[in-house]
Amino acid sequence: MIEQLLAYGWWVAIAFIIVGFVALVKGADWLVDGASAIAKQFGISDLVIGLTVVAFGTSMPEFVVNMVSVAEGSTDLAITNILGSNIINTFVILGLTALVYPIASQKRSRDFDIPLSIIAGILVLLCVFLSERFQIGEPGVNRYGGIILLALFCYFLYNTFRHSKEHPEDVQNEETQPAKDIPTRRAIALMLGGLVGLVVGGELIVKSAVDLATRMGVSEAIIGLTIVALGTSLPELATSVIAAAKHNSDIAIGNVFGSNIFNVFFVLGTSATVRSLPAYEGLEIDACMAALGSIVVWLAIKTNHERKVQRWAGGLLLLIYASYLTYRLLNV
Repeated sequence: MIEQLLAYGWWVAIAFIIVGFVALVKGADWLVDGASAIAKQFGISDLVIGLTVVAFGTSMPEFVVNMVSVAEGSTDLAITNILGSNIINTFVILGLTALVYPIASQKRSRDFDIPLSIIAGILVLLCVFLSERFQIGEPGVNRYGGIILLALFCYFLYNTFRHSKEHPEDVQNEETQPAKDIPTRRAIALMLGGLVGLVVGGELIVKSAVDLATRMGVSEAIIGLTIVALGTSLPELATSVIAAAKHNSDIAIGNVFGSNIFNVFFVLGTSATVRSLPAYEGLEIDACMAALGSIVVWLAIKTNHERKVQRWAGGLLLLIYASYLTYRLLNV
């Protein structure tokens, strides 16, 4: 059905992508609200709900797009969706947020989240290198690499829960919000509606993105790095910029690097475990950029006593991203 409608022209693909993003965002919101309400009814604390249900829910758009991409055989889209989202999260979201208002950082982010985000980008490169150099499994991010990424994700979850118990004030300072009181039937309906929205949105985006890439004569990788990655990052972008406008930009770093870690270790790890993801042309520079963004932010924080991402650093992040995007588009 979707393929038949796409035959009418490129404008249909654009329309489907927009509708798909709306379905993804609303689906994730409904799923989080419903699941959080059910969890609260079972006596689970708001802190645990925030660290699990809400955290997983914010990564659902990337997760669903990747699962559909893997099922459809669009493996380039699966990798670039993750690397592109991380690049946009760091360079664009933090860059724009810092321009609006300097971003304060928590000690946890400086000492653990940002370094782990740097490692995430390097690990993608390492997975590809080891698979090609020593012929460990299929070339690219294969199932062995996926299992390693998932194992590190389990360590991240363990460390996060341990830290939240030892330093609950850090979590409260960032983004924990009480779960909504919703009747059970409505909560279940929200969860089911959210799942439908996620699946439908994922199908529309992947099929339309592949069709658009074919019509434009560019690779799926470029579409994944730009349109798809930007779309799945829009909720974080809106949240961070609005918070900065209210001089409450502290949550931006926690949101961005938490999302980056989930994207690589959980979403990409799961995708590669389900189906090996071959390397594509330009993967090296994309993975390096994903790591570089975290390095720039870490250095920007360490160079001032206030431990903030200042406006000059926000401008630098945007300038680096513009240069990178120009290079990638001119070398397709």
